[in-house]
Amino acid sequence: MPKKPSPGLPTREQILDFITGSATPAGKREIARAFGLTAQQKIALKALLKDMGDEGLIDAAPGRAFHKMGGLPKVTVLRIVDVDSGGNVWGAPERWEADVPAPRIRVRDRKGGALGVGERILARTEETGGGWTAHPMKVLAPTSEQVIGVLRREGDRLWLQGVEKKERREYAVSDAGEAAAGDLVMAELAGRPPRVTAKVVQRLGDPFAPRSFSLIAIHKHGIPDTFAQEALDEAQRVARQPLGTDREDLTAIPIVAIDPADARDHDDAVWAAPDDDPANAGGWKAIVAIADVSFYVRPGSAIDREARARGNSVYFPDRVVPMLPEVLSADVCSLKAGEDRAALACHLQVSKHGALKAWRFTRAVVRLAANIAYEEAQAAIDARASAGGDGPAAAGGGFDWDAALTETALVPLWECWRALAEARDKREPLDLDLPERRVVLDEKGRIMSVAPRDRLDAHRLIEDYMIAANVAAAKALEAKKAPVMYRVHEPPAREKLVALKDYLETFDVPFALGQVVKPAMFNRILERVGDVAFRPEIMEQVLRTQTQAYYAPANHGHFGLSLGSYAHFTSPIRRYADLMVHRALVSAYALGPGGLNGDEDFELAGTTISKLERRAMEAERETIDRYVAAFLSERVGELVEVRITGVTNFGFFATVDGIGGDGLMPVRDLGGEYFRFDEAARRLIGEHSGEEYAQGQRLELRLAEANPVSGALRFELPEGRYGGAMRDRPERGAKPPRVLKRRGRPGNLRHQNRRK
Repeated sequence: MPKKPSPGLPTREQILDFITGSATPAGKREIARAFGLTAQQKIALKALLKDMGDEGLIDAAPGRAFHKMGGLPKVTVLRIVDVDSGGNVWGAPERWEADVPAPRIRVRDRKGGALGVGERILARTEETGGGWTAHPMKVLAPTSEQVIGVLRREGDRLWLQGVEKKERREYAVSDAGEAAAGDLVMAELAGRPPRVTAKVVQRLGDPFAPRSFSLIAIHKHGIPDTFAQEALDEAQRVARQPLGTDREDLTAIPIVAIDPADARDHDDAVWAAPDDDPANAGGWKAIVAIADVSFYVRPGSAIDREARARGNSVYFPDRVVPMLPEVLSADVCSLKAGEDRAALACHLQVSKHGALKAWRFTRAVVRLAANIAYEEAQAAIDARASAGGDGPAAAGGGFDWDAALTETALVPLWECWRALAEARDKREPLDLDLPERRVVLDEKGRIMSVAPRDRLDAHRLIEDYMIAANVAAAKALEAKKAPVMYRVHEPPAREKLVALKDYLETFDVPFALGQVVKPAMFNRILERVGDVAFRPEIMEQVLRTQTQAYYAPANHGHFGLSLGSYAHFTSPIRRYADLMVHRALVSAYALGPGGLNGDEDFELAGTTISKLERRAMEAERETIDRYVAAFLSERVGELVEVRITGVTNFGFFATVDGIGGDGLMPVRDLGGEYFRFDEAARRLIGEHSGEEYAQGQRLELRLAEANPVSGALRFELPEGRYGGAMRDRPERGAKPPRVLKRRGRPGNLRHQNRRK
C-alpha cells in the first residue's frame, strides 16, 4: 500500500501541478523549497515521490528531475529516428519507461541537414497543439535506431528491407552477425542520409515461419509479451485462494457463455427468465455474470503493474498476448462449464419493451451450464424455429452440450433479447455493418482460409446484453458519486461532416448540415443509398467521419451507441478499463476486497489505456494484413476482383473482394496519358481517354506483388504494368517507358482540387 502523506506534505495533485507548471526542471529539492517543507517532511516527501513513481504518476529524468508520467522532461536526451524526404527531423526519447508508447518529436534542426539517424542530442522540449517539439542544445555522441526487417542478398552485399508498408528504402548491411539472407532481424541504423547503414543486433528467425507475423508486430510496437517472474509467482499464489463464503450462489441457474468458437478466454456469461414481479408484467430478469478479476488482481500488485503496462490483451490469429498471466486469463478467471468461478454479477430488470428498470451488483459464484459457440447457439435456435415445435427435440443435436439448454437457457435469452433489441431500435444507434476478416490456421500455423466473419443474431444478442450491463455499471457508479472510467465517443467534428457532405454529393446523395447531429442521420443516409455497389464505400466514409472512442473519467456520452452514460464493465480479463470499473463498483457498494485504493489517477489512466488500445488495434490490423498477403502470395500474376477503397494523387488503393488486404495501383502504371486527380470526387480521370478510377469502383486487376512481411499488395492493369488506353500502350516488342524517380507527384499526373 502507498504511504499516506503527513498533513504538511503537498498532495499528489499539487506535486503534479507544480512539476507540470515549473519553468525549470523540478527535483526533490525544488519541490521541498516550493512547499516550504521541514527536514522531517523532506524525508516523507522522498517516500511519497517513490510511491508516485511506483504508481505510474511521475518519472525521474537523469539528474533526479521529475516529470509527469507519459510526458517528457523539459531538458532531455533524444535520439534522431528519421529524416523524411521533406527534410523534417524526428526524434524519440532515449530513455522511456512509461506505460504509453513514446511520443514522436519534431526536432527544429536550424542548421538544416546537420542531424542524422542515430545521433543523440540534448534538447529542450515543449508540448504544443500539434504534439511535441524539441529545440537542440547540444549534439552528443551518436547511437543507433532499431528497425525490424528482412535481409536480402544482391551480389556480394546484404540489404535490409523494413517491414513497414510505406518503407521503400533499403539499407546496406554493415554487419549481419550470424544472420543470413532471408532472415527476419532486428537491426540498428546509423549514419546520415544517404549513407545510412544497418547493423544486425538480433536474429528473430524465419519471417514465413508460423507465428512470425505476430512476432513482427510485437517487436515493432514494443508490446510486452513476457511477464516478470514476480508477477507469475504472484499469479500462481492468488489463483489458489478460496472464493470465500460471502458470495451469492448462482450455481443452480442454467447460465451459459456464448463466445467465438476459437475464444481464448471467457469473460462473460448470461441468463434470462420471465420476471415474476407484478410491477414488471411481461418483462424480464437477466443476469450478466463477469469474471471477478478484481478479486485476484489487487491495486499496486505485481500483476496489476504488468496489466497496467499492457492496457489490454492483444489478439492475433496465431497467438494472444494476454493482459494477465495465463493461469488467470485462461484458467482461474475464465468462466468454464462445470467449474465454480468467482463472478461480479449484474442483475438486470428489463421491461417488456427493453428498458432497464433496475439493476444491482453482487459478488457471486457461478457454475456454467455450457460454453457455446455463436454458430452453435444460432443453429440451435434456427433449428427450433424451422421445426416449429417446442422442447429440446425440436432444436436438433450434435453439440457437445445438453440439447435441453436450448429451452432452459437459449430460448429465454432470445426472448429477453427481442425486448432489448426493441429498445435499441428506438434509441437508433449508429448501424454500420462492416465485415470483420477471420484468418483460419491449421494446427501447424499454416493459413487455411481468409474470409469475412458471419454476422449472426447470436452476436447481436450478446452485444445487447453487454451494452445493458455496461450502462448499468456506469449508472450504478454515478448513483454513488463514485469515480467512473467512461467509454466516451463524441459526435463528429464539423469539418468531417463538411467533408462527408462533399463526398456524398459525388454520388448525388443529399446531406444537409446545420441539423442536430445524431446517429440516426447516418443510418438514414445508408437507407437512402440502399443496396448499391458503392454502399460499402459510403459506410466506410461514414465510419471515417466518426471520432475515435477513448477512456476518460469525464462523461461526454457515447454518440455511436446513442447513450448518455456508458462504461466498459464486461471484459476485465482483457481490458484494464473494465478492471478499474470493477474496482470502483467493489468500493462503492462495499462488496469486499479488491476495490480502489483511493490514489488512482483516472484521467492519466484513461489517456494511457486509450493509447495502448490504439497500439493493440494497429498491431492486430497489420498482422491480419500480413496473413492476407501471405494467403494471396500464391496468386501473384493472377487476375483478381478488387474494389477501389481510396484514390490519391499518386494512384489508387484497392482491396481484394471477399478477402481484404489493401494494395496500391500506382498512377505511373496506368498508361502514358496524364491523369487529373479530382480530390472532392476522389477519382483519377484520364486527360485524353476520359477513363476514370473512382472510389467504390469494382474492376479486375492483376496481382503483381504480395509481400507477407510488410503486408503490402501491388496491382497492375490486366494488360500489364504499362497498360491503359490502347493508343497509349507501347507497341509489342518495344521497351516500356523509363520511369524517372524524383520527388513530387508522378509525371503523368495533374492535380485538380475541385471545391464545392
